[in-house]
Amino acid sequence: MCRKPPGCLADSVKLLAAMTDTFNIRIEKTNHSKLAETDLNNPVFGKVYSDHMFVAEYHGGEWQDVRIVPYGDIKISPANTTLHYASTIFEGLKAYRGVNGETLIFRPQTNARRMMKSAERMCMPPVPEELFMQGITELIRLDKGWIPDKAGTSLYIRPFQIAMDPYIGIRPSDTYSFYIITGPVGAYYSEPVRVKIETHYTRAAAGGTGFAKTGGNYAGALYPALQAARQGYHQLIWTDGKTHEFVEESGTMNLMFVIDDTLVTAPTGDTILAGITRDSILQIARDKGMKVEERPIRVTEIIDAIKKGTLQEAFGAGTAATIAQIKTIGHDGTDYDLPAVESRIHSQGFLDTLNRIKSGELADPHGWIYKV
Repeated sequence: MCRKPPGCLADSVKLLAAMTDTFNIRIEKTNHSKLAETDLNNPVFGKVYSDHMFVAEYHGGEWQDVRIVPYGDIKISPANTTLHYASTIFEGLKAYRGVNGETLIFRPQTNARRMMKSAERMCMPPVPEELFMQGITELIRLDKGWIPDKAGTSLYIRPFQIAMDPYIGIRPSDTYSFYIITGPVGAYYSEPVRVKIETHYTRAAAGGTGFAKTGGNYAGALYPALQAARQGYHQLIWTDGKTHEFVEESGTMNLMFVIDDTLVTAPTGDTILAGITRDSILQIARDKGMKVEERPIRVTEIIDAIKKGTLQEAFGAGTAATIAQIKTIGHDGTDYDLPAVESRIHSQGFLDTLNRIKSGELADPHGWIYKV
């Protein structure tokens, strides 16, 4: 079953709302599972992958040849458009082993819709939400044995889309491939992180692609992140590209601060990814009656709050890390140590609530959990 992608995101949403049929997925199982030889109790993030992957091809104006096949290498032309012009988008989400043994995925429909927004910005045909969801569902059903059940572990799900034209030229591709791969993971950060406020290099600028999950955003951030790593930092705090006066996000996560018992985070827009974990934390905070502010945050405000002792907590929020506690902020040659993680009742509470919702231990009032 195929659909020619609409001309804009609004049309796409209308079309997808009307879809009632499903895609026919051909399944080819592996002859040699790696599961028995894999340590699910101590998986290294991004190093181990499950037995199968989901694939769909776009050509002739339609998504077709939908299938699940053994995980393996991809064959592409040396003239592939993605290799030369970074025509690629991706998402990241997780599946969990619930307390009752169920397979639970956290907010996958939101990932599907965000990927459609990235596709629109990158001139790529959107993957229909139904295709996204059915692909994940069938793939997870097949490889559900790969979901670890140890606390702090999960099955990471990486959907991605790449241009496939063998053409060296600046134009949107006519052909694309959509893949979903999975792998068991542990913690992204094994300890609270040290971050440096970046005031020279720029991750994203107004009118650019900062809000999209596209490969070029991350590739361009590698050099300054490496320089910071050589100075002993785990990540950067990116600032606005025009003045470098305002805090935006970190390399792998949105940023959040608790100042005088108020949860403060920068507003999403052209330069800041609309993080799903970020959105979830803001909702949990509001549910708890906490004061929340989504507004521009000056670098000077953060440094002044540290000096005055009013900055109680600072942390990153993202799918990979969930909540990554920030223990040190470096700025202008000075390192500022933050309050001990053990004293951070708000962010630790957010983490506990999220983990309990994801495992099915706590009620899911907002319908975030998708059961496979």
